[in-house]
Amino acid sequence: MNTIPSTFNTILPSYTAVGGDERAASTGLSAVLLNRGGRYPRKTLFQELEKVGFDTIISLEGSQERYDIEDLSGRFPFVRFILLKDTVSVGEQINLAVSELSSPLFFVLWNDLRVLHSGGAARMAERLYAGRDEAGKNGPRAKRLCTVPIIQNSRFETLPTLISPASFRGGVKTLLSPPQKEGMPSLYPFDGLGLYDRERFVGLGGFDITLKSLHWQLMDFGFRARLWGEEIGATMLVRLSYNGEVPAEDSTAEESYRRFYLKNLAPVFRGDSAHLPYRRFPSYLFRSGADPFLAWSEFKAARLWVRTNCYRFRDDARKVMELWEAPAEKSA
Repeated sequence: MNTIPSTFNTILPSYTAVGGDERAASTGLSAVLLNRGGRYPRKTLFQELEKVGFDTIISLEGSQERYDIEDLSGRFPFVRFILLKDTVSVGEQINLAVSELSSPLFFVLWNDLRVLHSGGAARMAERLYAGRDEAGKNGPRAKRLCTVPIIQNSRFETLPTLISPASFRGGVKTLLSPPQKEGMPSLYPFDGLGLYDRERFVGLGGFDITLKSLHWQLMDFGFRARLWGEEIGATMLVRLSYNGEVPAEDSTAEESYRRFYLKNLAPVFRGDSAHLPYRRFPSYLFRSGADPFLAWSEFKAARLWVRTNCYRFRDDARKVMELWEAPAEKSA
């Protein structure tokens, strides 16, 4: 089992950065643009994002060869193109983009999305900044770790994108619902989309690059945020729409799930810290179906990670899900 990262971006993938030497605005909000492929007009996309007023844009280009980078970098000097040498996970791409940014806020987007309503980057930043007394070491901080927008499909129908966790057969399942009011909680940002506080994101460790599945990267990020006292919530003031089909999440329980389970569901919180008790191992071995020696190696690595971060925990998963379910039961 690879070592579970405890700090942000200790290992970076191989890449080349092109352009992005200028800043288009001074709002404190930049954009991270992920590429899902497809034949989307790139000049039009960058023009639309320029109108929104982001300070800079980090465009993740993947490992495929691009022949329009030189032309685009000349036309849009505030866009930094990240040319990856190899295929890496979405979470690792976001981490890499954040390491290239200096803005206190960043907005994760995909190239198959449109920003329908936001009031512009300056207005979004103004709404999201916390009070002066909550300023961080590197400047103003946002109200929360991540704020998720309203997301619509290509027919402009609002999608159920708020995620709630619920206990299920000793594990966890997720329930989706549409946002109905400002500040409603979500376990994680659907499809990774959201406005993030950079200082909080880096402090949390970003996305776990040892997980390769986007679904389990998001689940791990969301649970870790909640367990460590951070908040992810909705805003009704920003609206996006997909140009094509809404992507489906692959929640297959494979190696990424095993690591997610050990880091988030298995630890127990007592007093002022968390630990991963040895009594969890037999159940983990049975559920994982892994070779006993491999399972023990994974378990030991997770115990070390939990011990390293034990005082960052504010709760365990059981309590988080109980507290999440209580309001729903009360209103039923």
